[in-house]
Amino acid sequence: MTTAYKRIVVVGGGSAGWMAATALATALPGGSVELVESEEIGIVGVGEATFPSIRAFHRILGIDESQFLRATNGTFKLGIAFRDWRKPGEQYFHTFGDIGGLSGPQSLWGQFRRVADAGLGTLGEQCLPSVMAREGRFQGGAPGQERQFDCAYHFDAVLYADFLRKLALQRGVRRSEGRIVHVARRADGGVDQLKLADGRVLEGDLFIDCSGFASLLLGRSLEEPFIDFSRWLPVDRAWACPCERSGVALAPYTRATALEAGWAWHIPLSNRTGHGHVFSSRYIDEERAREQLLGQLDGAPVAEPRLLRFRTGHRARFWSHNVVALGLSSGFLEPLESTSIFLVQSGLGRLIELLLKGPRPAEAAVAAYNTGMVRQFERVRDFIILHYCLTERRDSRLWRDMASMELPETLAFKIQAWRQSGVLHQYDEEGFDATSWLAIHAGMGHWPERADPSLCDMPLHDALRALHLRRDSIAAAVAAMPSHEDYLGSVLAR
Repeated sequence: MTTAYKRIVVVGGGSAGWMAATALATALPGGSVELVESEEIGIVGVGEATFPSIRAFHRILGIDESQFLRATNGTFKLGIAFRDWRKPGEQYFHTFGDIGGLSGPQSLWGQFRRVADAGLGTLGEQCLPSVMAREGRFQGGAPGQERQFDCAYHFDAVLYADFLRKLALQRGVRRSEGRIVHVARRADGGVDQLKLADGRVLEGDLFIDCSGFASLLLGRSLEEPFIDFSRWLPVDRAWACPCERSGVALAPYTRATALEAGWAWHIPLSNRTGHGHVFSSRYIDEERAREQLLGQLDGAPVAEPRLLRFRTGHRARFWSHNVVALGLSSGFLEPLESTSIFLVQSGLGRLIELLLKGPRPAEAAVAAYNTGMVRQFERVRDFIILHYCLTERRDSRLWRDMASMELPETLAFKIQAWRQSGVLHQYDEEGFDATSWLAIHAGMGHWPERADPSLCDMPLHDALRALHLRRDSIAAAVAAMPSHEDYLGSVLAR
């Protein structure tokens, strides 16, 4: 271990804390990694949907997929079905898959709109995972299909933390049980010691703040300012309630249904279904929001609804002195696109890369870390706002306000570039690629004002034939796949 941070202390368990502890112990052998958590405080633990980057994280850690899925009641996720976002009664799908070329004469969406053949069905029929999701089928690793789509997972976040805890302990992480009652500072402003309620003192060279919304170290002790995104993302509450499986087929996707003052999630696990209602207290009171959540359940509740309160935004810096915040302690973007764990991974990966360079990151490297994380939060923020601002709904105050709000300049530019010329502009530090942006634009019926003239370089009959061939080959491939539930069963039996 080349880093000068010989003693690393992770504050807080849950998914973020145990992801950090496991990854640090794996990447930096020979050092000391200790995690302190309190069973008395507990964890948030309602997040159950993820982004495809989690599979790369698991590969790096050497996690076996079947073991992970068994331990967490996990299922596969091909994307998100958005109901009633453009207008009530309409649905579109954000896929994790390939939808062909994005520009020039090879632009699949451009040629699809150019030929305007009703016999082709929808644009989604040109995308393998979109059809898989619609048909409730799944197959991973089939020859020729590996590059056509990626997938993520649904799982129980509490069980995931337990799964990682066992792995981390096997790799040498030490766990301390206790509630932190005092944070001692060094002369230079950094953290020196953590004093626990039972009198024990924990010392470290580097502290990873995974203390959740409390942000015990970065926010409370170091008083790092919070950059508020609520003028663009006004949701600030969430009711969460698991329920029994209804007996319907196990869908390989998350569902997000727009409601009066927010939206409801539906996440299928192998043993139950996760339900929640994310809403803005500016537009609806908590009790009415709770009633709307209960109206979305498709099975008997297995627990009382739980209310979470939050602010969207992030700390001005993610790394200050010898404290690095990950997860909710660094910031929070509403769970619409399941990015919380992705942002933990991103911060963790950047941190480990710097620590491996050793012996101690220079001020410029820490500043670059903070700049990169701020930009990544802003890019994901813009992508989430896109779902709201393109709506045609005017049936409640939230949707009217979201459709007319002033946008961040970075998002306004991207929307204008798309609207005027069909360019899916990408900045640095993007969380979502151009295909994801296309999925939202297309799903919301938001198309460029002009077609790219180069589309005509391909003869119309050639474009039509290619689109029909692609649609038919995808349909045939999906028809030969097992159901999601059957495929999952085969994975769990390994």
